Amino acid sequence: MPEIKRTIKDSVFTYLFSQPEYARELYLNLHPEDQDVTEADIKLVTLENVLTTGQYNDLGLQVRDKLILLMEAQSTFSPSIPLRLLMYLADTYREYVLREKISLYSDKKITIPRPELYVVYTGERKNAPNVMRLSDLYEGAGNAEVEVKVLCGENSQQILGQYVEFCKISNEQVSLHGKTETAASETIRICLEQKVLVPFLNERQKEVHDIMRTLFDQETILEIERYNLRQEVRLEEFARNVHSMRKAGLDDAEIASLLEKELADVRAVK
Repeated sequence: MPEIKRTIKDSVFTYLFSQPEYARELYLNLHPEDQDVTEADIKLVTLENVLTTGQYNDLGLQVRDKLILLMEAQSTFSPSIPLRLLMYLADTYREYVLREKISLYSDKKITIPRPELYVVYTGERKNAPNVMRLSDLYEGAGNAEVEVKVLCGENSQQILGQYVEFCKISNEQVSLHGKTETAASETIRICLEQKVLVPFLNERQKEVHDIMRTLFDQETILEIERYNLRQEVRLEEFARNVHSMRKAGLDDAEIASLLEKELADVRAVK
């Protein structure tokens, strides 16, 4: 697997595990019995624009012709993860069928790589389940099931545990410094000091710093857009109610005071 160049859509997660040596290390965390696997045995099959138009935290790896491993990193726990990964898996299989020129209408049995689905949870929730299932999202019996294993990176000596620790340090620095240059720089400095992802950060410190700043900027822009949308909706609703306020006897000063309270409520919502 060749060296992967960083793109503007990368998160630290996708960039870290797109590197051949760390992709292999990740696979061995999950399958320590397969010590003979090489970097060349692992192919990156991550798809873009499948699940989200925001951060691209998803990872797809094909190991030989036997396994497709799909993984999503989440700091906020979402019950819809099994459905998202099912959609991701369907698109990954479609790409595999096209790439391998497999006929789906032949009378011969075809063989496809078996899937393994994971979510790496980096948030603060203490009671995250070990497994999530598609059937948790629908009522009654169904003919389709998807299981997603939840990984919280408990082993700090393994690459997943190191990544989760990186996220915790980053969150701490953002809480102290906001989504700023300082937070990115301090995260990297503390990780190196505490021996978290040291080889990766030593080799690619500038790239990681740039990724973090790009993601911070994207999140800030989204927050501004959400704020403006909330303000627009509240103002439209307020304008519709002005006539009723006047009929109720409120004068202009009282209506202006209520308007200021509406805007203050919008600003208070994170």
